[in-house]
Amino acid sequence: MPNEVAPTVRLDGKTAIVTGANSGIGLETVRELYRRGARVILAVRSATRGEEARAQLEAEVGSSDQGLGSLEVKLLDLASLESVRTFAADINANVDRLELLINNAGRAQVARTETVDGFETTFATNHLGPFLLTLLLQDKLRASKPARVVNVSSMAHSKGTINFNDLQSTHNYVGMTAYGQSKLANVLFTRQLARQFAGSGVTAYSLHPGVIRTAIWRDAWSTWRSFFLAPAWLFMKTAAQGALTTLYCALDPELENVSGRYYSDCKEKEASKAGRSDEDAARLWDLSCAMVGVEDQPAKEG
Repeated sequence: MPNEVAPTVRLDGKTAIVTGANSGIGLETVRELYRRGARVILAVRSATRGEEARAQLEAEVGSSDQGLGSLEVKLLDLASLESVRTFAADINANVDRLELLINNAGRAQVARTETVDGFETTFATNHLGPFLLTLLLQDKLRASKPARVVNVSSMAHSKGTINFNDLQSTHNYVGMTAYGQSKLANVLFTRQLARQFAGSGVTAYSLHPGVIRTAIWRDAWSTWRSFFLAPAWLFMKTAAQGALTTLYCALDPELENVSGRYYSDCKEKEASKAGRSDEDAARLWDLSCAMVGVEDQPAKEG
């Protein structure tokens, strides 16, 4: 159960944002933060699904526990830079403190599509959206120290490469290749974020939650790949099990002075060689700033 992670830690008076919060790992993460007393903002693409998730949690958790926090639903589409900016502006104007930003939402798809901003959808949703969101909320995080940013990546990062010549996968698109690149971007972003936040009281973590039975696989099931995924489904973790490492990075007191590292099964693990490249992390940071229109925050050297 998620409450086995840092069981004595309470979050009374603290605020957390969880993206992709209405289902899967995100929903289970919200459940535990809410149970521990946090004000949790569910950042979701659908207000209807977000409100359904809130009602579900209030019914399930509220019927058994005391000392609960509160739940709020706010719209956020990470595939739209305008949506990210609108959401961040709302948070900066109306939320006093922000101790936890959990960039949980993710996307995997077989066919290449583009967002309203003209970016490849997987890269935009999994990297550019969370990247911009974190930058826009960084002042709030700094003012709320100690604060943490948790980026849900994947072991798929170990098979990924950052194609700096074609970040948008315009040539020879392969769904899992694009996904691996975006998850590697999460690891490199976390590594560089630790430098940007050094000495500020804000720490950053990336993680592999495990192979989870969640909706991120729905696109794959519509293809011939389902034939190979079907046996693996029996060995996948539940969403509650998948949330454990996210909660570990968000809550464990022993990580308070640790930043920029990668975790799996509630333990620090070594990221891939590509995920440990300071040069690529800084290069990706600068390119990402330019892509999302934030060009006044160059990457800091370690």
